[in-house]
Amino acid sequence: MASSQCCDNPPALNPASGEGKVVDSFGGLKAYVAGPEDSKAAVVLVADVFGFEAPILRRKIADKVASSGYFVVVPDLFHGDPYVPENGKPFPEWLKSHTPEKGFEEAKPVIAALKEKGVSAVGAAGYCWGAKVVVELAKAHEIQAAVLLHPSLVTVDDIKEVKCPISILGAEIDKMSPPELVKQFEQVLSVNSGVGHFVKIFPGVAHGWSVRYSHDDAAAVKSAEEAFADMLDWFNKNLK
Repeated sequence: MASSQCCDNPPALNPASGEGKVVDSFGGLKAYVAGPEDSKAAVVLVADVFGFEAPILRRKIADKVASSGYFVVVPDLFHGDPYVPENGKPFPEWLKSHTPEKGFEEAKPVIAALKEKGVSAVGAAGYCWGAKVVVELAKAHEIQAAVLLHPSLVTVDDIKEVKCPISILGAEIDKMSPPELVKQFEQVLSVNSGVGHFVKIFPGVAHGWSVRYSHDDAAAVKSAEEAFADMLDWFNKNLK
């Protein structure tokens, strides 16, 4: 996980970005929320190491999922301490105090809070670090649909234990989850006939492509929009 790919193209964080709002406590965590409060279907988005203030995650992903009728929650699982390369703290050291296992435990009350609101179907999508949190939720049967985008730290053994429909969107150029590993994930899911799955490897893109890209790069925007469409399609099939 010490690969620089996890930390490439850091976003310019903006606490005010997005059409939704930031609440001080949703399931005990500060969170960005968007979409109809009375929706029976919700989506939890679990950020990469750069956290919940990333403008693309909010404006191009959370707000767009919300506009499709979902109540969307982007929890601050880093408690105001996302990875900031300029701070000089080595990435492995930061990761020790921000493990995905801890993120999984803290995400469970968020899902409980959604159910208390009357939500009957919850999906979750995780980016890089966040994908490990989401696969843990899928293993624990906490959610009804999962999407992993360029996952980090996810193993074949994790995939064997998934209990809900899962979509895995991988990158051709990815040291964290190279195409060979993503294909192994697909083989495991093909054997597990009880779990619906969709697996795709996007050509010509690198780890992080779906949430960290330049708006000036037409090809990058197109690939990210395709990943978004695949994610939304998976939720529409499994949550509505």
